[in-house]
Amino acid sequence: MSIQCGGRRALLKSTLGIAALSAFGAPVLGIPDRSETDALSKEERDKLTPDQVIEAMKRGNERFRTGKMTSHDYLAQKRTSAAGQYPVAVILGCIDSRAPAEIVLDARIGDLFNARIAGNIANDDLLGSLEFACAVAGAKLVLVMGHTACGAIKGAIDSAQLGNLTGLLNKIKPAVDATPYEGQRTSKNYEFVDAVAKTNVRQTLAAIRRRSDTLAGMEKDGKIKIVGSMYNLVGGRVDFLA
Repeated sequence: MSIQCGGRRALLKSTLGIAALSAFGAPVLGIPDRSETDALSKEERDKLTPDQVIEAMKRGNERFRTGKMTSHDYLAQKRTSAAGQYPVAVILGCIDSRAPAEIVLDARIGDLFNARIAGNIANDDLLGSLEFACAVAGAKLVLVMGHTACGAIKGAIDSAQLGNLTGLLNKIKPAVDATPYEGQRTSKNYEFVDAVAKTNVRQTLAAIRRRSDTLAGMEKDGKIKIVGSMYNLVGGRVDFLA
């Protein structure tokens, strides 16, 4: 009898431990751990490590691109998150309408902070937003998400001139020059465009660490991770950069 009780306690402890690894509303290792209605609690979020958040994102993207997304009750998620928010990560992404981070990662309301700007660059205001998300609100991860066939990257390659957009594109141009490529270096060559987009993500990561002592310090202390990724418009896969 004592063996059976001990076995039950071990199973319960194991199940709860696995549940704590999930940031988003879907099964982990086949065990249903969160409902489609509940928002993430502070206690659940605080138990997660940055690496566990990355793994949860990878699982969410896998569900998205294989057509096995969680059944979301957004109205219920709205209600359960109204009293407070405890996102696991902040995403710095592009404004492209085809790259909505919450959807491609199969996340719920309240799971993610989402900052968007053409070309996913990091200016002073966005750096302040990232600092708020991590140092104040407790997010465990900064994810810079570029994407394929990016219009801002094409504009930077072409040296497009248009009002305030010109200044924004000038911030991307260093990635054009820094991208080694032996083929046609034009915006009509999508392979080159995507290569520049990846370089731009890496340069944004470097800029975050260089220009934010707050975030760089948190990363050094192991409190957060700052990582990059590329979202592929064809196929829907999010590739995390090494």
